[in-house]
Amino acid sequence: MPTPVLSGLRRYKGKWEQAQAAHLLRRTMFGAKPEDVAWFSGRSLRKTIRELIEKEYPMPSPPINAYNDDKYTDGEIAAGADWTVSAKYDGMNNYRRKNSFKSWWFGLMLNQDRSIREKMVLFWHNHFVTETNTVDNALFCYRYNVLLRQHALGNFKELVRAMTIEPAMLRYLNGYANTKKAPDENYGRELQELFTVGKGPDSHYTESDVKSAARVLTGYTLNYKTYTASFDPKRHDEGDKQFSAFYGNKVIKGIKGAGASSEVDQLIDMIFAREEVSKFICRKLYRFFVYHEIDENTEKNVIVPLAELFRKKDYAIQPVLEALLSSRHFFDLANYGSMIKSPVDLAVGCCREFGVELPGAKEYADQYGFWEQLRNYVAGLQQNIGDPPNVAGWQAYYQEPEYDKLWISSDTLPRRNQFTDRMVNYGWARNGRKIGIDVVAFAQRLPHPENPDLLIADAVAALYTIQLPAEELQLIKSSILLSGLTGMASDHYWTNAWTNIRQKPEDKANLNQVTNKLKALFRHLMDKPEYQLM
Repeated sequence: MPTPVLSGLRRYKGKWEQAQAAHLLRRTMFGAKPEDVAWFSGRSLRKTIRELIEKEYPMPSPPINAYNDDKYTDGEIAAGADWTVSAKYDGMNNYRRKNSFKSWWFGLMLNQDRSIREKMVLFWHNHFVTETNTVDNALFCYRYNVLLRQHALGNFKELVRAMTIEPAMLRYLNGYANTKKAPDENYGRELQELFTVGKGPDSHYTESDVKSAARVLTGYTLNYKTYTASFDPKRHDEGDKQFSAFYGNKVIKGIKGAGASSEVDQLIDMIFAREEVSKFICRKLYRFFVYHEIDENTEKNVIVPLAELFRKKDYAIQPVLEALLSSRHFFDLANYGSMIKSPVDLAVGCCREFGVELPGAKEYADQYGFWEQLRNYVAGLQQNIGDPPNVAGWQAYYQEPEYDKLWISSDTLPRRNQFTDRMVNYGWARNGRKIGIDVVAFAQRLPHPENPDLLIADAVAALYTIQLPAEELQLIKSSILLSGLTGMASDHYWTNAWTNIRQKPEDKANLNQVTNKLKALFRHLMDKPEYQLM
């Protein structure tokens, strides 16, 4: 960032036009569809924030059996039916259901409502990490995702409590194997280090706190017939648990019997009494939605008051998001285009912004098949949803000092460009069908496609968060849009060629020429560094 951002959490009262709406949508959704930008820029910022954060949408339908093929048929779950009702798992159906779950999730991102929910599900997944391959049960993974959705915009403390005994998390961090005879410290450590107080400057929990937390958490088991968690008092450590001065030398008295599970509530209450919890989460939200660097000004003017609000609202997420995303700080020009798109932001945003049409629910086999193709490509760009690299999540969200620069390397940048080039050139094929960017259809959605100058300017405004110099726009026009065309020095040539698409639809040569020029234009725009920013 070239200069320090001094603005704080006071409500933004500046211009509310397409540029501001697009900035907000790229951070809170995946991509900024022209239709969404037009919808929200025609409303106020206050109404926009409320719709993005407060409007309730129904929970999505569960994933289905779209995985039958000539090599395997699920004998229990019919094709097109919900497989999450099954309690029978073996190596073959579990593998396919796990893939179905991950593709279903990717499809929800592609088809998201006008809501921040999908972004928050990804945020919490990167915070309360589990790995599908380690959990290794499709139903556990699905229910974990449902839990994230249910609490995505709810209360953080309640989410921590629910996640602590979530079967996928118990499986992932060995909570199910944590007993009084063999205490396992994995979750007790990550609960503090990664999930609540973090590694901030005021986080001074000790190794003994990790051990004591592990003792509190003993006794939980997994039932592989019902795929649920339960508490077994016989496996629980009934002794007193002493914590350090960081937690006020708190002692959690040992409890016998079924009531011992309430020790978890005492543990969480003790942790949440520390102010560092609110600061840690607000810093993570800031880095996810605004910018990776938190300097002294930002800590003082944004993080501290935001954390105070978080505590005042008893750890409700919505008020914090509303304050941050409505702030002058968020809309400071220095924050526009300051973040590199994650692979998911790049791919899902590209599909959504260009209005790529995918098969509907009635064609579920092809629908899931295309979702899987796109998801696998994104995994190759180093963001495999459902399977972050480790318990800390994707490095680009936390690793100092590089942060989001880690998304770009000599390997991933060419592959990112290859993805957008492919979407423009020939897309993805399956069973005789193709999906990809219809460049003519996208141009028709812009206000003035018949005018080459306005077409390029509107395309840049739709795809970039920052403006290009006038000279560069002219160069793009002369070297790409009008290059090699008869009378290319005159704008009217393009106007005539565009008009003839409707007036003379039988002129295939004209359509092909316009299409090829538009393909060259959009390939160029998406290959530029500016398209990697949001």
